[in-house]
Amino acid sequence: MQQEPDSQLPDEKTEGETEPLKKGVDVIADEVKRLPNGPGVYRMLDENGEVLYVGKARSLKKRVTSYTRLQGQSNRIMRMILSTASMEFVVTQTEPEALLLEANLIKRLRPRFNVLLRDDKSFPYILVTGDHESAAIVKHRGARKRKGDYFGPFASAGAVDRTINALQKAFLIRTCSDSYYENRTRPCLQYQIKRCAGPCTGEIDREDYAGLVSEAKAFLSGRSQLIKKQLAEQMETASADLEFERAAIYRDRLSALSHIQAHQGINPQSVEEADVFAIHQEGGQNCVQVFFFRTGQNWGNRAYFPKADKSLEEADILESFLAQFYDDKPAPKQILLSHKLTEQELLSEALTERTGRKVEVATPQRGEKKELVDHALTNAREALGRRLAETSSQARLLKGVAEAFDLKAPPRRIEVYDNSHIMGTNAVGGMIVAGIEGFTKGQYRKFNIKSEDLVPGDDYGMMREVLMRRFSRLLKEHARESAKDEQNTAQNGDANDEDSDVPIASEMPAWPDLVLIDGGQGQLTAARETLEELGLTDVPLVGIAKGPDRDAGREKFFIPGRQSFMLPERDPVLYFVQRLRDEAHRFAIGSHRARRKKDIVKNPLDEIAGIGPTRKKALLTHFGTAKAVSKAGLDDLAAVPGISEAMARLVYDHFHE
Repeated sequence: MQQEPDSQLPDEKTEGETEPLKKGVDVIADEVKRLPNGPGVYRMLDENGEVLYVGKARSLKKRVTSYTRLQGQSNRIMRMILSTASMEFVVTQTEPEALLLEANLIKRLRPRFNVLLRDDKSFPYILVTGDHESAAIVKHRGARKRKGDYFGPFASAGAVDRTINALQKAFLIRTCSDSYYENRTRPCLQYQIKRCAGPCTGEIDREDYAGLVSEAKAFLSGRSQLIKKQLAEQMETASADLEFERAAIYRDRLSALSHIQAHQGINPQSVEEADVFAIHQEGGQNCVQVFFFRTGQNWGNRAYFPKADKSLEEADILESFLAQFYDDKPAPKQILLSHKLTEQELLSEALTERTGRKVEVATPQRGEKKELVDHALTNAREALGRRLAETSSQARLLKGVAEAFDLKAPPRRIEVYDNSHIMGTNAVGGMIVAGIEGFTKGQYRKFNIKSEDLVPGDDYGMMREVLMRRFSRLLKEHARESAKDEQNTAQNGDANDEDSDVPIASEMPAWPDLVLIDGGQGQLTAARETLEELGLTDVPLVGIAKGPDRDAGREKFFIPGRQSFMLPERDPVLYFVQRLRDEAHRFAIGSHRARRKKDIVKNPLDEIAGIGPTRKKALLTHFGTAKAVSKAGLDDLAAVPGISEAMARLVYDHFHE
């Protein structure tokens, strides 16, 4: 639960501000009459039904009543009350249950007045499979549906790949898929370079391979010193028996294990399993740094930059962040924090209830644990410093873009469009998005060109289709009026409001403030006419035409109602626009290649309704190729195991319409 800092209510209010505020208070006061004193979660909604804020309370009645008293509220809370048109409630059995539900709703609904966890990607794990006689070691993301032992989380996919690579050298465990394993008749390259024991072709017996798998699990479970001691003893024994080749194998395995631990940074002696969190606040922004320690080893770290009101203290932001962070992740035995939380015991109780085992949440004051927290805090401070420097540079570039293209204000959202195809085949349109924080890859979109009326290679027609689909959907999902209101708010702001939210410039709006089209006057005209058909005449459009001989730095820019022009060479804005254009080009080409690759490997049998993987395999096993299936007669098709007469007729009709 977030705690709102107190501040004095302004003595003077304008007449236009008092009435809506009273209306918001009246709505809340009316809801209080019907609320119970038990725990639960409340949602505050605006007149459009959008959720403004999600909160939890030990007593719903007491907590919501506090919003009916105007004195002592911060400006942030006053704005929230001002916008409240209705409220919704969920009653829970316990306060920990309310805390977990609050975190889940905040992540799903993303209310503007809550602390929001951003860039919340799933963490990778190492999986030692348990559903095959010869276990494999693989990288895993997502739900843990496959049988086996999971080890993690790791901070990045790269950390997992490096660890698996070293584990292959140390324990010779396979990483191939089960289907690849089943079809081997001789050892693969991994066996030749001594990264696999070769269980697929019997190069190692099942019992010995199971022993290697057991050693790998023991190492990942924290018993690394025991495993290294055993390997060292085996190496000495082999050397004493003059089996120098076998001794060299143990030597290489020991070296691989040392390599894993040497690249883990801090490896604490007194912390077996813990997550370490530290938060640093500066310049109206926040950075939460998290380090993962499992089995006494450092498995990496990641920086987060949660969106939060500037008036919130570091401990309040960290408290809300933690509840959301563990909403879909298992909590470790220990969680070490840089700041003491107001509801630290409640968080511990909630996570204990969820995981089914004791979870300790602590703020260490001395010793090795305090050193780990201080190390995380240093990393948080440095990460935020780098981000502030990048944001400042980006802000200057966006200001330059506004000046170069006659925009009223620096753009908060830039959309860049490009198409990619080969002679009209596998045509794909790409849209990339950039703003104050750089490229926003989560909002990139690709458009598979669907129109059958287009002449192959009609770039103008493809651009029309892409923009028509994009902005038609935008009109349905986000009213244009609200976009104008957002833009006005961003331009005007409230210079006297020191407790305002995170600068609005950092909030990515739904509507673009600038649309860049990769192309010259023709592409720009097609884009302008398409938007005019939708009634959109106020979306800034700029076309970028490549220079003579496609020379970078000699691009021409086209804007409706203006003569084409070029930016000065070595202009930072020119380099910035080139980066945007190149990113759109890269994304469009990548999407096109992926679609083309999919078409290359596509099998004609995939187009037949009712033919799944099992029947497809049966047909290909019987006939050899899809072409042979297409030429087969009804009786031949029906003779395939698993293919009924009705299914044989379906396949036959598909190829003999």
